[in-house]
Amino acid sequence: MTRPAPADTVTLRVPFRLAKRGGRKEIRLPAGIAPSRRPDDALVKALARAFRWKRMLESGEFATIAELAEREGIAPSYMTRVLRLTLLAPDIVEAILDGKQGPEVTLARLMDGFPEAWEGQRQIWGQAVREHSGLTVDPVVIHSPRIGPRKRAR
Repeated sequence: MTRPAPADTVTLRVPFRLAKRGGRKEIRLPAGIAPSRRPDDALVKALARAFRWKRMLESGEFATIAELAEREGIAPSYMTRVLRLTLLAPDIVEAILDGKQGPEVTLARLMDGFPEAWEGQRQIWGQAVREHSGLTVDPVVIHSPRIGPRKRAR
């Protein structure tokens, strides 16, 4: 049995659903309601590492990825996958740093590989970036080789 609400109480119902994103639960609001924009911490951290490692390699501080990976205490294969993030289109990187990349652009999906050409990246993630950032860039459709491993059938 429920009690009627007192006259000075306002009841507000907001439909939402919970979804997992990056190992955490996230509230998904209904269409038409703009969520607060927060950068994906794991994705931002991976981007920062990627550009730092790229700078270290380009400066000559380390001769090989294997040498740098050993110093950082990580596997060279992981470092290689993270370094691929430096190949993302500048507008996609900016959207990620601003938290406007949309729920489809996650670290796990980026680590699976993506097209090298920026136009191909925009074709894949352009809609998500435009919807969450207000950008009006139209993706250019091209065929480009993928970088990284293809998803295996499970």
